[in-house]
Amino acid sequence: MQIVQQILFLLLVIAAVWIFTKKVFFIRKNIALGRDENVTPSPERWRNVLLMAFGQKRMFDKPLVALLHLAVYAGFIIINVEILEIILDGLFGTHRLFAPSLHNVYTFVIDFFEVLAFLVLAACVIFLLRRNLVKVPRLNKGELGGGWPRKDANIILTFEIVLMTLFLLMNSADRALQLREYGHYHNVGPFWISSNVAPLFQNLSTETLVGIERGAWWLHIIGIFVFLNYLPYSKHLHIILAFPNTYYARLKPQAQMVNMPEIQREVLYAMQPETIPADAAQEEHKRFGAKDVSDLSWKNLLDAYTCTECGRCTQQCPANQTGKKLSPRKIMMDTRDRMEEIGANREKNGSVQEDGKSLLHDYITTEELWACTSCQACVQACPVLIDPLNIINQLKRYLALEESNQPAEWNGMYSNVENNFAPWKFSPDERDAWTADV
Repeated sequence: MQIVQQILFLLLVIAAVWIFTKKVFFIRKNIALGRDENVTPSPERWRNVLLMAFGQKRMFDKPLVALLHLAVYAGFIIINVEILEIILDGLFGTHRLFAPSLHNVYTFVIDFFEVLAFLVLAACVIFLLRRNLVKVPRLNKGELGGGWPRKDANIILTFEIVLMTLFLLMNSADRALQLREYGHYHNVGPFWISSNVAPLFQNLSTETLVGIERGAWWLHIIGIFVFLNYLPYSKHLHIILAFPNTYYARLKPQAQMVNMPEIQREVLYAMQPETIPADAAQEEHKRFGAKDVSDLSWKNLLDAYTCTECGRCTQQCPANQTGKKLSPRKIMMDTRDRMEEIGANREKNGSVQEDGKSLLHDYITTEELWACTSCQACVQACPVLIDPLNIINQLKRYLALEESNQPAEWNGMYSNVENNFAPWKFSPDERDAWTADV
């Protein structure tokens, strides 16, 4: 019987890892649709990972919410270290494999895990009530719709509550069996949380306790594997991607925009015609800005998959606050949805086939884009250093430079820049004439 359980457990592990790996490669291929972006190593990148991804620094404008989120985020990651022992126990048919060799250290570690599990459970209950009863405005914006995004958050929170409950239930039943010195349930010492729950089981039979402990053990590990494979389909993929995304975040000053070398070159040619190379007319035209996800960089696409859909960017957006359609959160969600659509197209046809759609127009409208003032509020608000403005600016560049699709009042400014090298309707020779009256 033991060998059958071990074989079933091995098959479960293989299936879970294979399905997860397949989805990871799917997402990786989608991110690889983007253009290259150079990233130079720097100690500041590791600082970002520590403070932003793990420390949740930008969330502490609301300390209580930040502490609860930190408990869930850090707790869930740290607690899952115990999965290593559970997996090894399942493969080798052992029970609490590390306990005999670690002794008091093992007891301390499980104590720490239990406290974290209790904090995660409590925080998730609070967040669940906060989402569905308090109805925080940024968590109920129109771009979330009435379906999947809201359900996704509730599913994840419920999942975490169930997993943490199973973990504590498993330890409590285990402790009750230790006190009875039953079978291989050797005494590893009392744990802070489960030891206070174990007395509730004192009137249960040993067989019932074994059933509870084994049932909770199996459900916990199966739940972990289900959660693992649900994660890539959920906004909670940021649990994993927050770390690489904060590492690869741009280190330039936040308000510094990236100029297009092609435009800079054209300005140089206009100001210094003698610098125009002889073969300039034969140069292949390069698309200005971005129309679809393949025109964005891989970092833009990583941003889209990392988006937590928390809505802090949209909450801080002045355009959104004044009733405009622009929502930086929607920009990131649309970019991710477009990648998923292209990825499904690739999987179905063996390669990416033209589908007559694009990120611009089919997902994101011009009305949304021209509402953006480039104020950087969304960039400053994001807890995992996502840059929606970079995507917005590239889409706006395409509208202006490829489609000549911009507000009519801008046309005069463009004409003046082209003819007078400034937004104002003064020739360069007369630009300083106003000083004569000073």
